Amino acid sequence: MLQGLYVGLDRDRPLIRLPFTSFAVATVLLPLTGLIACLFISLLYHFEDATYTHCQVTNYLPSISSAISRVPERYIWRSCIGLHSAPRYLVSAAYFNFYRARFGAKLQELLLSVLALVCSLAENTGLLLLTYVSSTETYNVHKNGFVVFIGSSLLHMLVTCWLWHVIKRHYINPEEVTSYRWKLRLFLCNISCCAAAAYFFRRHNEYCEQGVYTLFALFEYLVVFSNMFFHMTAFWDFGSTEVMVATAPEDKRY
Repeated sequence: MLQGLYVGLDRDRPLIRLPFTSFAVATVLLPLTGLIACLFISLLYHFEDATYTHCQVTNYLPSISSAISRVPERYIWRSCIGLHSAPRYLVSAAYFNFYRARFGAKLQELLLSVLALVCSLAENTGLLLLTYVSSTETYNVHKNGFVVFIGSSLLHMLVTCWLWHVIKRHYINPEEVTSYRWKLRLFLCNISCCAAAAYFFRRHNEYCEQGVYTLFALFEYLVVFSNMFFHMTAFWDFGSTEVMVATAPEDKRY
């Protein structure tokens, strides 16, 4: 379990003190509830438009890009991701500080920690890009944001699993072992769903078979959900820590 990431404020006056477990859950629930709401509204009110494909075959589920591109879905998704992004950047920095403290002088792991930080920042930035530039506005920008998000997400998961494999070998903390096992399972689930989604997307574009795009959309949902739950493993990693906002005491003010 991570210790001391938010220490050093004991002499200050706390304004906000929040358990990191609550912080992690709330951060992940923002995009999760936003996506579910967008999918529900799209299916209920914009079914024909949201499930339309270029070859006009029958389709039963909208892609995520389609589900978040209409009104009010667009504003729901953008609001959730906007609120979600700042805590995600904070968590990226917290993980990097933890890795740097844990691995000390191990050069390989420290370099991988830097790579994990870069991938995490790129993943969040790609998510912001594909969120605020919809596929119906500027398709190429939206597509590039999606590519950055998926590519950096997979690499971040891979590097994170390796770093936690090293941690598991040298430390005997049940919560760290549990965290590593769930990270590995969710990474394998995520990459499998990515491969399935890519297969069905290509098959749909080549053959325009009925229902194939629906399978693509379903696996696309699973890609995003497994990504969210991968980040939720911070619940174990930061279980005893707190997020604190504090002011300096009177004698430190200038």
